[in-house]
Amino acid sequence: MKKTIIRFVVRSLFLLLAVMMLFPIYFMVIASLKPTSALFKNGIAMVWQFDNLSIQNYIYTVTTKSGIYLKWYGNSILVMAVSTVLSLFFSSMGGYALGAYKFKGKKFLFTLTMIVMMIPLEILLIPLYRMIINMKLINTKTGSILPFLIQPTAMFFFQQFVSGISKDYMDAARVDGCTEFGIYFKIMTPLMRPAFGAMTILLALRNWNAFLWPLIVFTTDSAYTLPVGLASLISSYGNNYEFLIPGAVCALIPLVIIFLFNQNQFVEGLSAGGVKG
Repeated sequence: MKKTIIRFVVRSLFLLLAVMMLFPIYFMVIASLKPTSALFKNGIAMVWQFDNLSIQNYIYTVTTKSGIYLKWYGNSILVMAVSTVLSLFFSSMGGYALGAYKFKGKKFLFTLTMIVMMIPLEILLIPLYRMIINMKLINTKTGSILPFLIQPTAMFFFQQFVSGISKDYMDAARVDGCTEFGIYFKIMTPLMRPAFGAMTILLALRNWNAFLWPLIVFTTDSAYTLPVGLASLISSYGNNYEFLIPGAVCALIPLVIIFLFNQNQFVEGLSAGGVKG
């Protein structure tokens, strides 16, 4: 009986926290369906009022300024997709090497990875900017993607995950004549699917929400990614809420889709980590 009460209290608490987390999204969706004049005059009610809800703001968002919002959206999807895929590939290979092999200098590389993880991005901005200028990649998607192809956090995650996988799989593959690259792609990559699922969500979230570096690299409106573009609508002279709020709502869609496609592997990765730990 006591355990049942405790379980009920814990679940009720988490449900309450979930509702509290969803409130800002609820308010944002309602605000996006209201005219700005009504929004500032009456505020946002806690109940649905279908009589004054309209999708006019969304139509305005995708059509105004020659459809610049769709351009920003496409830029963000392209940058996020390329950055996430390449980061997963290179970071997983680096983490796999650190976790699966013993070689001279391994501890040094692992320590270096930990140090890089602790360096704030702001410290690296000036040397990265000089590098991009020297490579003539300013105002290009390549300039936005290139400096962050390898993520130390992802490398560390893959290294820890691979360390928990039995090396018998690798030894058996070598006996069958499989090459080292073949072991990685054919044997270890399927075993690392939970890690790939978890890192896909985290890296996609980071790349989609990236603001500071794209703000520095991109210099024209048409090259902006979505966070930079939406931020450009905020000024001391007034904010275009008819554009800004629906744009922010639509910005949630790719992240929700990515999470839904990877949630099972994400949970599996957490469960596997719990068993190994």
